[in-house]
Amino acid sequence: MPFYEYRCGSCGHEFEAMQKMNDDPLTHCPGCAEDELVKLISAAGFRLKGGGWYETDFKKNGSKKNVAETGSSPSSGGHSCGTGTCSSCS
Repeated sequence: MPFYEYRCGSCGHEFEAMQKMNDDPLTHCPGCAEDELVKLISAAGFRLKGGGWYETDFKKNGSKKNVAETGSSPSSGGHSCGTGTCSSCS
């Protein structure tokens, strides 16, 4: 379930609430007991970190090869031809 941020228009109290996406927005302020809450727009708490994705991250067998470091896709064989008929393929 996502977290939503709220601010009271009466007292300025800010807080987060975990709600289902289809729940109605909160209106009652826990700080001053007024019905002045406004849902705030905020950035999602999701960030990708690290050196890159591994082609075997979700496979059980095989060694992990960092696709971002090699600069090639796993299906191209390391060069742009991909046909298997050029001198680099043999």
